[in-house]
Amino acid sequence: MRKGSRFLIISSSLLFSFSLRTITSIQLQSETYLPQIHSFILFSRSCKSRYQRVLGEMGRRILNQAMSKIVNAERRSRATATLQPISGLMSSFLNVMKHRGYIKDFEVQDPHRVGSITVELQGRIKECKVLMHRQDIKAKDIEEYKTRNLPTRQWGYVVISTPNGVLDHEQAIEQKVGGQVIGYFH
Repeated sequence: MRKGSRFLIISSSLLFSFSLRTITSIQLQSETYLPQIHSFILFSRSCKSRYQRVLGEMGRRILNQAMSKIVNAERRSRATATLQPISGLMSSFLNVMKHRGYIKDFEVQDPHRVGSITVELQGRIKECKVLMHRQDIKAKDIEEYKTRNLPTRQWGYVVISTPNGVLDHEQAIEQKVGGQVIGYFH
């Protein structure tokens, strides 16, 4: 172990990043910290990025399945769609869709356990996709990205995760902020 290397401790409910100096102080004060941390794994910095990348892919896969359920329910002219499992990113994506009038409303049931989201549909969604790869975009390139990558080119919205939260492309241009492209809907 190098002197300046950092480690990641994953608990059942918490995620910490510590330097070697902090870990030795935790070992010295183990009576205080170990009862709170049930099981932990130490990762080096390179493993941390791999762990975060796997979590990001899992979250996008869950979001992609949820958007597929919404599109299939729309095609079958159903009034509601139930999405399960849920995530915070999914709620933010649905909030953008609600703000733009593509869904009526959505309700989150039991968010602390497995949970589900019931979405009231309007019949406006033709296609809703989530990008499975990471796509970073600058604020000045958003309009060009929209016209190049949206299938309709005239209408629809690109959803972007920014430092200001999850926004559609019009809000991101207005706030002059870039971020990661999550997906699009029209």
